[in-house]
Amino acid sequence: AHPETPYGQEFSDLVVTPDDDPAPDEQVALADSVGLALLIVLDSLTPSERVAFVLHDMFAVPFHEIGHILGKSTDAAKMIGSRARRKVRATDRQGYAGRQHREVVRAFHHAARGGDFEALLRVLDPNVKLTVDTPDGIVVTLGATEVAAGARMFSGEVGRHRPVLVNGIPGHMSWHPDGKPLSVIAFTVTAKRITAIHIVVDPVKLAAIHLPDPV
Repeated sequence: AHPETPYGQEFSDLVVTPDDDPAPDEQVALADSVGLALLIVLDSLTPSERVAFVLHDMFAVPFHEIGHILGKSTDAAKMIGSRARRKVRATDRQGYAGRQHREVVRAFHHAARGGDFEALLRVLDPNVKLTVDTPDGIVVTLGATEVAAGARMFSGEVGRHRPVLVNGIPGHMSWHPDGKPLSVIAFTVTAKRITAIHIVVDPVKLAAIHLPDPV
């Protein structure tokens, strides 16, 4: 670990909001809502995209018939259907990535609070970078072994803490026992491994961020 020069505005524009992702047992109950989720995605498509996607991908209607319904050529109907399919798949990938990100972050905190060094190494990328914004400047730690050793500080975590969204990405926040903000943590996850962790513990910078209330 070594001091580094400040990196300007990297943490100045953080948007931190509560992460109200449902608990595992609630997720089971939500499994029956897949049909509703698809309807929500379809609702984001244009009328032509919705018709092309539903008729072709769900009911196997040929594109020349879809084109006739839409008043378009067969090639134009194919392009509309392809555009709709890309939107649906992109939405699905984003949802999957968000769930996967949460799972990795939860595994990290479970291992850190339990002091499980081996479990930490499994969830950290070998070249993970930990950046901590402290009152005395920026401190950077590189490598899974070094970061895992430092992460064990969570094993003695006191006060209150909760999952949050940091700029829309699952992260974590902690408060002192008296309710004052202690830290905001943002994670970068790639291929089911944490590749970067950014932590803000500088009280001045924490005070400049609009933060959720402790649970």
